[in-house]
Amino acid sequence: MNEQDVNLETNDSIDINADENQRGTTHLNEPVAEESELEKIKGELAEEKDKFLRKVAEFDNFKRRNAKERVELIQTAGKDVITELLDVIDDCDRAQKQIEVSKDAASIKEGVLLVFNKLRNTMQARGLKVMSTIGEEFNADLHEAVTEIQAPTEDLKGKVVDEILKGYYLNDKIIRHAKVVVGK
Repeated sequence: MNEQDVNLETNDSIDINADENQRGTTHLNEPVAEESELEKIKGELAEEKDKFLRKVAEFDNFKRRNAKERVELIQTAGKDVITELLDVIDDCDRAQKQIEVSKDAASIKEGVLLVFNKLRNTMQARGLKVMSTIGEEFNADLHEAVTEIQAPTEDLKGKVVDEILKGYYLNDKIIRHAKVVVGK
């Protein structure tokens, strides 16, 4: 074999050059660089995937904790109001006993009115406010028209003539629309 045949055999079987300046299709440094770069990218991907999974788990825990707190809040939301109303219930019980024993209608009436006033004051202290409706212009956002009747006077046309059920605000938000009779 001559030298040229040996070179041909070597080039056909192995297509790697150790020197960048030499002709050839591949270099020894390239596969190593590609592998290390690929491993680096795989490592970064695994790290980002781990971060993502941790964030998803953290968000799920947040949602679960938030839902639990919301349920607890709803269950105990009226506790303060109910505690304050217990005094009114006690007064109602005392009034009921007094009604059964007493024959004086004036004192019974006065006692019942005191209990009602205490109830109203307790509710107002909590932000409950009665909606004024009679004589007001009918407003579909505030009032629910039950019926229309002939207005007794010309100036009551389109206005609330009577109130069937009072409307209420709680901290300036409507919690019950007033049911009213409108003049036509």
